[in-house]
Amino acid sequence: MVERWPTGTEVRWVSLRGGRMLYDASRARNATASWFDPYWWSERARLRHSSEGRGAALFIDTAERPLVLRHYRRGGFIAQLSRDRYVWRGEMATRSVAEWMLLYQLRRAGLPVPAPIAARYQRHGLTYSADLIIERIEQTHSLAQYLREEALPLDGWTAIGRCLRRFHRAGVYHADLNAHNVLLGPQRRIWLIDFDRGRLRRPGFWCDGNLVRLRRSVEKVADILPSDRFCETDWLALLDGYFAASEPATADG
Repeated sequence: MVERWPTGTEVRWVSLRGGRMLYDASRARNATASWFDPYWWSERARLRHSSEGRGAALFIDTAERPLVLRHYRRGGFIAQLSRDRYVWRGEMATRSVAEWMLLYQLRRAGLPVPAPIAARYQRHGLTYSADLIIERIEQTHSLAQYLREEALPLDGWTAIGRCLRRFHRAGVYHADLNAHNVLLGPQRRIWLIDFDRGRLRRPGFWCDGNLVRLRRSVEKVADILPSDRFCETDWLALLDGYFAASEPATADG
């Protein structure tokens, strides 16, 4: 059974042809189904550029706030059978609604994640496709991007460790914690993004697994970079931050 978390009055549901959408009326009062159409934004000269990779996202500039539009796509062998269709298991189990709801709860808990704006699913018989819109976090670079340009100071690694500890203490499982999903901002502020398939769990051994996954990702990125971009001292600084008792400031509202 998929849990339906409590939400405030700002969360609105709208029925669409073949599916439904939900959105945060406090951040997107005029959201419509057109918001999930890249061509709609392109015709209005709102598209800036897109990210890289299988989960490529479109960056959108609006008068109110910068947005990111992501269409859920499959990877691996199964993508040869279906690029963007998932088995229907109920509304709250759709990838878009589940991630939107998780982000909504994490924001309310004060954790540094992007604000969820809108989510949509469309049924296709026994399958569905899905889309998500979040607020884009400005003036940030992924850890992978940063390391390609320069070495991260030790206090930056420590800040990452402190941030990860906050999430793990809250029982937040990130299904794909890697160097591309850790964002670095001004004053060593750290954010986590891409919570597809993430969920809340009782803290346990999976926390160690999250750290191991991140280290492997960083090593893969740094493998073709100068040797000063990542070393054992950097990782120890991250662990020092992870096990530190102090906590950083909460995310902006």
